[in-house]
Amino acid sequence: QVQLVESGGGLVQPGGSLRLSCAASGTFFSIYTMGWYRQTPEKQRELVATITSSGLSNYADSVKGRFSISRDNAKNTVSLQMNSLYSEDTAVYYCNAVLTPADGKYGVHYWGKGTPVTVSS
Repeated sequence: QVQLVESGGGLVQPGGSLRLSCAASGTFFSIYTMGWYRQTPEKQRELVATITSSGLSNYADSVKGRFSISRDNAKNTVSLQMNSLYSEDTAVYYCNAVLTPADGKYGVHYWGKGTPVTVSS
């Protein structure tokens, strides 16, 4: 069984910073892509940033220049450094991993339970 556990969410003032982390555990083979998505009651889940096993990153236009994603392949972790936060960044942030589980097909998406981020003064 594969689990993704997020940490680092919380309350931060506008212009502040937070660092989210996610660790994958369980039985699986290579993790192709890890990333972060976010969701609010008003909007469907949307991509924030992803990073491949080779280090190629991709960001939503709304966070480019403010957020930075990184991963440690050996530890099966991914982090998201969020700077210059806006109130619009308020959402539940979900860790995502695209991997091959021990008993599944290639390229299966797994999700964490989410960690809330609130940007408010």
